[in-house]
Amino acid sequence: MESRNRYDTDLTDTEWNHLEPLVPAPKPGGRPVKHFRREILNGIFYIVRSGSAWKLLPHDLPPWRTVYHYFWSWRRDGTWQAIHDTVRTLVRQAAGRNSQPSGAIVDSQTVRTSEQGGIRGYDGAKKVCGRKRHLLVDTLGLLLLVVITAANVQDREAARTLLTPLATRFRRLRVIWADGAYAGYLQQWGWGLAEVGQSTAGNRTQAERTSRVCGSALALDRGADVRLAGAPSSAQG
Repeated sequence: MESRNRYDTDLTDTEWNHLEPLVPAPKPGGRPVKHFRREILNGIFYIVRSGSAWKLLPHDLPPWRTVYHYFWSWRRDGTWQAIHDTVRTLVRQAAGRNSQPSGAIVDSQTVRTSEQGGIRGYDGAKKVCGRKRHLLVDTLGLLLLVVITAANVQDREAARTLLTPLATRFRRLRVIWADGAYAGYLQQWGWGLAEVGQSTAGNRTQAERTSRVCGSALALDRGADVRLAGAPSSAQG
């Protein structure tokens, strides 16, 4: 690999050591490899983090068409799923948690979209035309499951689809935190539901903590008081 200026999004040696076994190796035979897998990943991470167009990939990284090809190829063959699940396990273990969560948080986020392409709808509550990201995250804010719908789909309707894979995945999961939009539904589907109420001066610290562990997923509103029903306040997922 030719020397070049390092970008902030480049993989470190330690990160690459974790990811290398998960990235498909070049197929035997054919032309010699021109671009190392690590550099292709660096190109993908540059685009994802910067939000720029593929054609604006810096010229000292592999050609954008090559990077784009592998981005979609690895999506189709499950490589990204394997990488995501492995990294989530490593992060949980580094935080002193079990590799599989026992508690999770469910919520949705409405996102405004353009008029072109993809499903879209109008969220009357948020007064936004676009899509909804329905998310299930662990108590560290790490993504477990995601479903994308039109913005007019009710949270409780999408939650059934979102939680269906739990029949075969995350078998250690025992309780799910949620806000009032899901009240009465998670119990019907056999899941323990956290108590949800209004924030007061006495419980604001717990509400803020709940919001913080959800991180960028925005899984719960800061105004909610969330307490695990029937469990001590020190319980960890």
